[in-house]
Amino acid sequence: MTALTKYDRLEATGLWRQTPSDQRREVVVSIGDATLVISDMNDQAITHWSLAAVERQGSSNHPAVFNPDGDPSETLELLDAESEMIDAIETLRRAVLKSRPRPGRLRSVGLVVSVGSVLAALVLWLPDALQNHTLGVVPDVTRAKIGDSLLARIERVAGKPCRKPNAAPALKMLALRTSAPDVVILRSGVRDSLSLPGGTVILNKALVEDFEEPDVAAGYILAEMQRAADRDPLEALLDHAGLRASFTLLTTGNLPSTALDDYAEAVLTQARPAVADESLLSAFEAANIRSTPYALAVDVTGELTVGLIEADPIKPEDSRPLLRDADWLRLQAICGG
Repeated sequence: MTALTKYDRLEATGLWRQTPSDQRREVVVSIGDATLVISDMNDQAITHWSLAAVERQGSSNHPAVFNPDGDPSETLELLDAESEMIDAIETLRRAVLKSRPRPGRLRSVGLVVSVGSVLAALVLWLPDALQNHTLGVVPDVTRAKIGDSLLARIERVAGKPCRKPNAAPALKMLALRTSAPDVVILRSGVRDSLSLPGGTVILNKALVEDFEEPDVAAGYILAEMQRAADRDPLEALLDHAGLRASFTLLTTGNLPSTALDDYAEAVLTQARPAVADESLLSAFEAANIRSTPYALAVDVTGELTVGLIEADPIKPEDSRPLLRDADWLRLQAICGG
């Protein structure tokens, strides 16, 4: 230490006693290697005090009285004439104290870092954790109720669903063939198709009115069912609505009306997510429905959907008719067309 080197030849005389009952002895004080050396007048060391553990009894008391840390009964008294030694001891004490670790400061820094880490973890982890937990505990009946609420909001834009009684059986058969819980046909509002929480699939009326066979409408239903399998429609809603909506749904079983209104408006203008050909072809095969009619309805040139055409799992001669001709004609007229 530079400070120690500066004072390595400094000496002073003082009065030392080990206990209050002892007589004070005249001693020689010198600076050792990080210690204060107290020697008798024959230059025999009596004791060593660690400079890091030297305390002064009253910073302005005269004469200056020092003691080892924690033991005020042992004292060293230096007269004002030994001011150079007094200043040296004070300087070295301060230098040692500055070099000591600051537990309080470290604890404070550690606390701040810990709290910051926890807050960061909460910000990053809590939304996903809360949403995942909510998705895992919301019952099917609540999902269906949310889907009905969304449908009611979509109806404000698109009008009431088409519900001609004589077409209802055909629509039910189409839903059963594609394993959809429910299928609703709207006159407008939806580009092509849309899946809602609870399993309801919405179709635009053009998918039944503008095509010669029900395989196209069935294909759009299968595509929506696969989208719902890839990503829960309720998850998409909660992503859009935010953390507060997830918390409200978890605690009350309902979603805020504003969240439903905003999502209904947004989802009608968004393009539907793509579905992997492999997954979609598996769905067509399981339902024994041809994929080619759907592929050509999506892209009349077939360029964008060539995979669904070339790998169609069902040959025309092997496919089971979706609907009888009479039922298909009734379904085409479900909206009064």
